[in-house]
Amino acid sequence: MSAKHNVLIFPAGSEIGLEIYHALKYSHHVEVFGASGKSDHASFLYEEGRYVEDASLYVDQAHFIERLNGHLRRLNIEFIYPTHDTIAVFLAEHQAQLAARVITSCAETNRIARSKRKTYTLFRPFDFCPAVFSLPCPDLPYPVFLKPDAGQGGKESVRADDEQDLTFYLRKSPDLLVTEYLPGEELSVDCFTDFHGTLLFIGPRTRERVQMGISFRSTAVDVSDELRHIAQTINATVSLNGAWFFQVRQDRRGRFRLLEFAPRQSSTMGLYRHAGVNFALLSLFNALEIPVQILQNDYPVQLDRCLYNRYKADLSFSRVYVDFDETVIADQRVNERVMAFLYQCRNRGIALVLLTRHRYDIKDTLNRYGIAGSLFAEIIQLADDRPKRDFIDPEGAIFIDNYWFDRRDVKEKLGIPVFDVDAVECLLR
Repeated sequence: MSAKHNVLIFPAGSEIGLEIYHALKYSHHVEVFGASGKSDHASFLYEEGRYVEDASLYVDQAHFIERLNGHLRRLNIEFIYPTHDTIAVFLAEHQAQLAARVITSCAETNRIARSKRKTYTLFRPFDFCPAVFSLPCPDLPYPVFLKPDAGQGGKESVRADDEQDLTFYLRKSPDLLVTEYLPGEELSVDCFTDFHGTLLFIGPRTRERVQMGISFRSTAVDVSDELRHIAQTINATVSLNGAWFFQVRQDRRGRFRLLEFAPRQSSTMGLYRHAGVNFALLSLFNALEIPVQILQNDYPVQLDRCLYNRYKADLSFSRVYVDFDETVIADQRVNERVMAFLYQCRNRGIALVLLTRHRYDIKDTLNRYGIAGSLFAEIIQLADDRPKRDFIDPEGAIFIDNYWFDRRDVKEKLGIPVFDVDAVECLLR
């Protein structure tokens, strides 16, 4: 596969979309684009010209397909990664009308997966399907668990401990499914099926800390015979193609019961990506009908999420003046974040000027820390107490220095933006 393929992640700002973006952004096989129907984190992530924000990009809008196709053709998109179950169903059902191929399983599999009622009806003959109760049921084994047919992330799901609870919740939402309560451990199981229908990978992982229905801490665990049996049965019962996953939870006797499955990528597949299994890239190769093999590193992996900030600074600059001691170097170590910014500037053709009062031979010190002097367009090493402002051309310049007095002097005298080391984060893309 030589030519790059233009792919669109849609919606781009979901946790699933962000994982696919990070899985593909360094690949030499693809050019990554994103689209969203609303303003979200994706607008902070994509380069200009690679991101579409269009309020008409909702599947319930009258001209959704027409609008989406317009963007697909303009950007020369070949493949779409859907990142929401409802969107995956819609795109799979309307594949023939779309100007790009959807990376998912067939429409019927998507419809079954989107409906827990259809899922449980299909898998009722198998021992891993949870009990679903039809009301009225005089011998209901409380507590029971109520969930919406097309829910996600645990929304509107609730435990009913007695008949009074059950009546209350069903009065509010009469269409809730009533299922057996599963009190045990919950696992997600990431899977990959190739275009021949062969199940190539089964990767269970824990759900140790869950917020908004997303695993904020997850650890890879071994595949048990029980989980392998469930994965193989699902794969043999519905038509799957590419990345997919299912969730299970243990009943009172410790047996795993199926909660749901989804024929798409999950946001926490990044756990196995860092063990060598890039589901997004594998799914692209699979869509191209290129045979793939799974190459997984054999070591324990754990993932933990936290809120992470990204910034948009309405700032244009063509030259960066940067200090050395306690800026590029701090505590006798290279400051990795500052270096990332410097290389970002180099990649964008922004001139770098090292402006320092370093007491030793700066070129020797740079060499000792493995930093090439050629990274900088100019190195200015001050041998006296002259103010740094005297060596700065303010036109299109910014100044980075850990020393407050130098920043204040440059800001007051030259009027250019100045940054302490901690604020470099807002300049990173």
